[in-house]
Amino acid sequence: MDRLKGKVAMVVGAGSIGPGWGNGKATAVTFAREGASVFCVDRNGAAAEETVKIITGEGGKAAAFTADVARAAEIEAMVAACLAAYGRIDVLDNNVGIAEVGSVVEVAEAEWDRVFAVNLKSAYLSMKHVIPVMIKQGGGSIINISSIASIRHVGISYVSYNASKAAMNQMTRTSAVEFASKHVRVNAILPGLMKTPMVEHSAGLAQSYAKGDVEAMWRARDAQVPMGHMGDAWDVAHAALFLASDESKYVTGIELVVDGGITCKSGA
Repeated sequence: MDRLKGKVAMVVGAGSIGPGWGNGKATAVTFAREGASVFCVDRNGAAAEETVKIITGEGGKAAAFTADVARAAEIEAMVAACLAAYGRIDVLDNNVGIAEVGSVVEVAEAEWDRVFAVNLKSAYLSMKHVIPVMIKQGGGSIINISSIASIRHVGISYVSYNASKAAMNQMTRTSAVEFASKHVRVNAILPGLMKTPMVEHSAGLAQSYAKGDVEAMWRARDAQVPMGHMGDAWDVAHAALFLASDESKYVTGIELVVDGGITCKSGA
């Protein structure tokens, strides 16, 4: 449908931690299918290359870049490489996130710092270096991937994840207001319980839900959702497509919940 024809989209976290479709991987492929040239960034270079191979195999345009996005120098290099390859950045999709299980009493200080560096600092640094590019070129769209865990307790104790994503929401809101006059839109997507490789490979989540039994965890998560099943990476990708496209040109500062109705319930 070419909803992103002529646009350059940078997807941070475009790889997948394991086989299957993570949110970033599905988003990168969706953007390419809609006409965007996609700059695929991941800490795992092979994972980024795998996403690029899928895109180019379908006739799309994509390039891979390896970066630890919690490091300012690597973010600067990432932005410079994208500009060298494509000359502009119309869409920034911040899709990096990790979860460490534990309450404020249980979580170690080092784990707290690591979660905030990966989940929040990465988005801050990406926005810091991409927004001036967008302003110079006349505008752009930034999409921060948050979580419903940022606005409610979902039955699992991972306070560092919750707090980092809640901070991302407020960074999204304030940035949306501050840069609206420059035609830079900033929005957040709040996925609910999703069936993705990241969740599957999180030993802490599987232990919390079902004493390490991944299949039992899937059943328990399905049962929490009013629709009766978890979402998948394509649900997040399609929401991101709307926010990346000009169809949402009058939309900024929102938290788009994609959760099958779970946040409408009175309890988790």
